[in-house]
This record gives sequence, C-alpha cells and structure tokens, in this order.
Amino acid sequence: MAFEHYIATEIAADHADGLFSRREALRRLALLGLSASAASALLAACESGESGESGGGGGGGGGGAARPEAAGTPSPLAELITFPGPAGQLQAAWAAPAQPAGAVLVVHENRGLTDHFIALPGRLAADGYAALAVDLLSREGGTASFGDPAEATAALAAAPRERLVADLSAGIDELQRRTSVQSVGVMGFCFGGGLTWELLSAGEGRLSAAIPFYGPFPPSADLSRATAAVLAIYAEQDTRVNASREAAVAALDQAGLTYEVRTFPGVDHAFFNDTGPRYNTQAATDAYRAVLDWFGRYLA
Repeated sequence: MAFEHYIATEIAADHADGLFSRREALRRLALLGLSASAASALLAACESGESGESGGGGGGGGGGAARPEAAGTPSPLAELITFPGPAGQLQAAWAAPAQPAGAVLVVHENRGLTDHFIALPGRLAADGYAALAVDLLSREGGTASFGDPAEATAALAAAPRERLVADLSAGIDELQRRTSVQSVGVMGFCFGGGLTWELLSAGEGRLSAAIPFYGPFPPSADLSRATAAVLAIYAEQDTRVNASREAAVAALDQAGLTYEVRTFPGVDHAFFNDTGPRYNTQAATDAYRAVLDWFGRYLA
C-alpha cells in the first residue's frame, strides 16, 4: 500500500493550520498526482472540518525550538553510513554507545532523513541504545539529493509498502550485524509511525518493542504475527490520526500483544519533532521518558 492518501490529507491539514499557503498546498498535492479539482476539494473539506482530517500534519519545516541538552551530557553525533539493502546500498544515520543495552530502528517522517532524524540516533546512543535511522529515499539517491522537500515527500508517498518494509527489515539486519544483539526495537513518527504498524503487520519477528508516534493504523491490518510490546503514542489534538486509534487497539487486543496507549493532552501531531512548528517541550520530554522506560522494560 502506498501512502498517497495519508500524505495528501497531511498536506491539507498543514494548510488548514496555516503552515503554508493555498498555492503551496496545491503545488504539493499536484506532486502527489492529484488533479486541481481534487486538490481544491480536499483543501476545502479540510478547512471546513467536513473531511474528518483536521488536526496536525507533518513535522513542518522549522519554527520549533531546539531541544536543550541536559547539562554535561551532549548526544554523540550520528555517523552517516551505507549498507547493503535488497536493491542496492541504503543510506542511514548510525550511533551507538560502547556497550548498547539494545538496538533501535528509527523510522523518519514523510520528509525523509532530515536533521531531526539524523540527530535522534545520537540521542538514543547517549541513553544506552545503538540506533539506526534508514533513509527510505536511498533508492532515489537519498533525502539530501532532493532540492525541494515536497518532491521528497511525493517520492515517499509513491513508494510501495513492500519496498519500504523491505528496506526497514534490511536496517534490522544491519543493526544486528553491527551490535550482535538480538533485542531490537523500532520507533517511527507520523508516516514512520504508520510504517511501524506495517512492520508489525508484516510479522517482523525480530522486534521486541515498538513505539509508533501518532502513526496512522493501516486499514484492516492484522497484528497476529507480531511479537513486540507496543507503546502507541498519540496527540490529543491530532484528530486525523486519532481516527484510527480504536482500530489499532482492537487489533492489539485481538493479537494478544502487550501494549499501552498514551495520548498526550493539549498537543498536536508531530509534537516530538524539535525542528517543527508543533513541537511541545514538555510533552516531548515526557514522551521521551516513556520511550526510555518502554525500551528499558522490553529491550533489556
């Protein structure tokens, strides 16, 4: 399954929230292949709230405050690496402590491997985990090869689900090769949160823990082959993604998985991204604490 519809509604929600102009929204929707009439109808529905798609969109492109480091504990810089994938070399950001407590796969938002997701493996490494963030645009030359972020988003929207899951599975291969640990977790954000659900639905049995941040639950996804303990994180004001929360909970119950659902009050979609306009310092701090607690329990 491609992600065109989810990303299209995300663009419409960003416009409705004033993050960019109608003209820019129409341009981005055209890159996804929407006709002018279809794009205009989607924007109108989102502006009026009739589509049920209101509530935050993507991580945005700046305007958020940078995350302050704890005094005396700067995160190590991630290393940009390449490794073999199912169809050529994959690019990624990688960081690890000397003796990792576990390994974590990081799945980026729909803008690709941006600075926020290059930095996140270093933050996890500072807290004891080897971490790898795969650039899911590697087959197109990598996120950095796109001069226009909207074109990067369109390329990700067009990528087949099977390809994205295969590249992420190769990332797990690389994590295990570099660390020799068997305990692997995954955390994904927005588009990457949806892919976290996709990995679970695909039966990726090497995952012990999974944390989808405000990730849309795939329609009719079956988690019966999953084995990971799942911490599903949502934002109270993110009605667009929250519309799939009940389906996610039902699937988790049916699969008999260990799970917890956390909905953070008073915040919107992408509240964790410290480079985005919806970043919320307190909620992001609390969510990261919950992430470390979850990994501490299920990646030990």
